[in-house]
Amino acid sequence: MKGETSWISHCFDDMSKEIGGLDSFSELIDEGNKETAAVSVDLILPDDLLERILAFLPIASIFRAGSVCRRWHEIVSSKRFLWNFSNVLSQKPWYFMFTSSDEPVGYAYDPILRKWYGIELPCIQTPNWFIASSCGLVCFMDNDSRSELHVCNPVTKHCKKLEDPPGLKFPDYSALSISVDRTSHNYTVSVVKSKQVPGNFFQWNLSIHIYDSETRMWATSLTEVLTGWRGGDESVICDGILYFLIYSTGGGTPENRHGLVTYSLSGRSSPLLRSFIPVPGPLTCGRLMNLKEKLVVVGGMGKQDRPDIIKGIGIWVLEGRNWNEVARMPHKYFQGFGELDDVFASSGTDDLIYIQSYGAPALLVFDMNQKLWKWAQKCPVSKKFPLQLFTGFCFEPRLEFAP
Repeated sequence: MKGETSWISHCFDDMSKEIGGLDSFSELIDEGNKETAAVSVDLILPDDLLERILAFLPIASIFRAGSVCRRWHEIVSSKRFLWNFSNVLSQKPWYFMFTSSDEPVGYAYDPILRKWYGIELPCIQTPNWFIASSCGLVCFMDNDSRSELHVCNPVTKHCKKLEDPPGLKFPDYSALSISVDRTSHNYTVSVVKSKQVPGNFFQWNLSIHIYDSETRMWATSLTEVLTGWRGGDESVICDGILYFLIYSTGGGTPENRHGLVTYSLSGRSSPLLRSFIPVPGPLTCGRLMNLKEKLVVVGGMGKQDRPDIIKGIGIWVLEGRNWNEVARMPHKYFQGFGELDDVFASSGTDDLIYIQSYGAPALLVFDMNQKLWKWAQKCPVSKKFPLQLFTGFCFEPRLEFAP
C-alpha cells in the first residue's frame, strides 16, 4: 500500500503549496476560532467518519485538508479514503486553459469554488497536441507523427506512455478519444486515421485503431476507403460506441458538408457509411462530447446566405438517430466573446459544457441540468498581443484513477 500511495502523498505536498485562500471546508469554521475548532473535530471524530466527511469536499479542499496535520494527511492519502472518494458524487469537471501558443502552460478552472489554479501538465509538450479525457484520465497525442501517446491523471501527475499505434504513418487527419470504465478503471483509447488516396481527392483511406489497457495492446479494428468523405479530428466514445465526424470532399451543399458515423467497439460493424447520420443543420464546426453516456454536439451555426460566417452556437443531444436541440447561446453571451471565429474550443463532461473563443481567455459555462449560461470567473491572464491564441479542454479531477 505504501507504494500505491507515495505518489499521491507527493501530489498533496505539491498542490497544497499552489492552492491558496479559504476553501469550502475551512469557511465553515469561524475565522477567530479555527485552531480550537480543528482540534475539537480531531478529538471527537473517528477516522472512518472523518474520511467520509473529507470525501465530500471539492478536490481542491482535499489538498488543503492534507496539509492541516499528519493525521489528515495520512487519511486523504490512504487507499480506503480513495475508495470512499470514488463512491461519492462526482466532482464537477475542471477546464484547463492554455495561455500560451508555444508552451503547454495555463490554469485550471474549478467551477465549484470558482477559482483558477496554476498546475503543470505532465507529458504534453505543446498546446496543439490532440487531447481527450474521461473519468479523471487525459490522453495526449503529438501533432507531428500522431504516434506518441500518453495517458495521465493531471491532478496526481501519474502518467504512462503507450506503445505507438499501428496503421498509417503521418496521416492527414487524426481523431483521438478515450473511455474509462468507472468500475474496473480499465480504459480504451481510439485513434481514427485518415489519409488521402494518392492523386484522388475524393477517396480517403480511413482506419480505426483501438488500445485496451487491460491487454496493453493495440488492434486495428477497421480499414476502409471512403468516397466523397474524409475523416477529421473530432471523435468521442459513448456507451461503447465510437462516434466521429466526417467531412464532404465533393463540395456539396452547406447542409451536407458534415456527417456523423458510428462504430460499435464490440460489434465492429462496417461499412461505415451505413451508419451515416446527418448533422443538425449547416455547421461551421462541430465539437463532440460525452455527457453521461449521451452524445452531445456543440456547433457553430452558419448564416443562411453565408454559411461560413457564424451567427450563433447551438447544443444538441443525439436520441437514437435524431437530434434534440437543448439550447442556443443567448446573443448577449455570443457578443461577449468579441471576435468569435467560425471555429472555437468546446468540451464537456457530466452536466457542464465549456465554450471559449480561440482569440480570448473568456470562458462560458452551460449547465445541462439547469439550462443555465454563466461566465466563469475571469482567468488570471489577459491577451498580451493580437495573435495570442487560447484553447483548452475539460477533465474530471479525480484522485483514484491512474493509467
